[in-house]
Amino acid sequence: MNSAFAETELMKERFAKLLLGEDMSGGGNGVSTALAISNAITNLSASVFSQLWKLQPLSPQKKAIWYREMEWFLCISDSIVELVPSVQNFPGGGTFEIMVPQPRSDLFVNVPALKKIDAMLLNILDGFSNSEFCYVERGIVVSGDDDMTSGSETSSVRLEEKWWLPFPKVPQKGLSENARKKLQQCRECTNQILKAAMAINSNVLAEMEIPDTYLDSLPKSAKSCLGETLHGYLAADKFSPDGFMDRLDSSSEFTSLEVANQIEAAAHIWNQKYIRKYMPGGGRSTTSSSSWGGKKLKSSAAEIPKCKILAKRAENVLHSLRIRFPGLPQTSLDMSKIQHNRDVGRAIIESYSRVMESLAFNIVARIEDLLYVDDATKQRAAAESLYTAQGRLSCSFAKQRWISPTAPFSFDHSGELVSYHHDSGTIPQSPRNSHSREREPLDQALEKLTF
Repeated sequence: MNSAFAETELMKERFAKLLLGEDMSGGGNGVSTALAISNAITNLSASVFSQLWKLQPLSPQKKAIWYREMEWFLCISDSIVELVPSVQNFPGGGTFEIMVPQPRSDLFVNVPALKKIDAMLLNILDGFSNSEFCYVERGIVVSGDDDMTSGSETSSVRLEEKWWLPFPKVPQKGLSENARKKLQQCRECTNQILKAAMAINSNVLAEMEIPDTYLDSLPKSAKSCLGETLHGYLAADKFSPDGFMDRLDSSSEFTSLEVANQIEAAAHIWNQKYIRKYMPGGGRSTTSSSSWGGKKLKSSAAEIPKCKILAKRAENVLHSLRIRFPGLPQTSLDMSKIQHNRDVGRAIIESYSRVMESLAFNIVARIEDLLYVDDATKQRAAAESLYTAQGRLSCSFAKQRWISPTAPFSFDHSGELVSYHHDSGTIPQSPRNSHSREREPLDQALEKLTF
């Protein structure tokens, strides 16, 4: 009874915040309903999945919170309908046409798909309940377990890259073949889920109108937006998106998000220029689509205008950037669209697909981290077995040389040392000490392969 009462009170609080537009003063200065719902889903995801640093099942408490509150937010989409014509029959004969409500097509298709994606991702996490690996926190030395090894022993190289993550800990000889095969299957499945979530998110963002504030903020010239280097790459006579990406990778001057923002802005500048110059009654483009719309050009020239070619190149490069960097943050245009969107249905689809995309990306990243540590562990185990074999062989050779006639030491029949040749140079080194010096460079190289 108490839990049901608490759940009801929480639901009241959530919907009151949505109705007030997150302005708890009630002064009417809150955000739009669409943005309030988008923020609510984003905040819920952050509270439930923010600590996804390990491949392990979600706790029952967090899972219950996620399912319960997402059901509250998604029930809003059940009331969003569109009117379609329907033919009805009179009781005495004859027909008539009326408009009947039905679920809006985009919500009818995408919300069930996102629910399925949601369930699949949580099932993947549930599959890591009994695993051969575990995690240790940075700076904590786990003793008393000789059967497991962790990347914390050789973390100096990549410590700065992922300093906030715990270390995966695998058996000394690495994961079994079945466990590794299962991880690879989970990675492939999650990658497909990630692509589906990205497709849904990109489609709904493309349907949102481009805010006037974003278009007003664009410079008049695409060259001033891109700079000399990027503009030269795009305007080259011989151009390919792959070649552009290769040049971009070799330049440390730009980051992927900065390039995405600049190229996206340039594409819209060129599209606006094309619309104003070649489209009858040209005005601002209100969507991200740059199709010609079947309209004829004012110019009689058969060739495509240069601004249209450059805009298409920029769009292709932007698409290649998103494929190469699936974890690319949202661009300035995407954030502006979300902020100014007034369509509640699109806000639900966009925010739900975005948090599913983030969850899938994190699962793939954690699997790849674990496989990386497993590869490094197996390489270390193979190297140590090779060292052991070489050490035994070195001991055998050293023993033979120790009793040879030319050795600096000689023994009598009783086995005692009787002479030492001072002119022989240095004293022979112990095979063990020599072996340890030979291992140092290889050990240092192996340290670069692990966390």
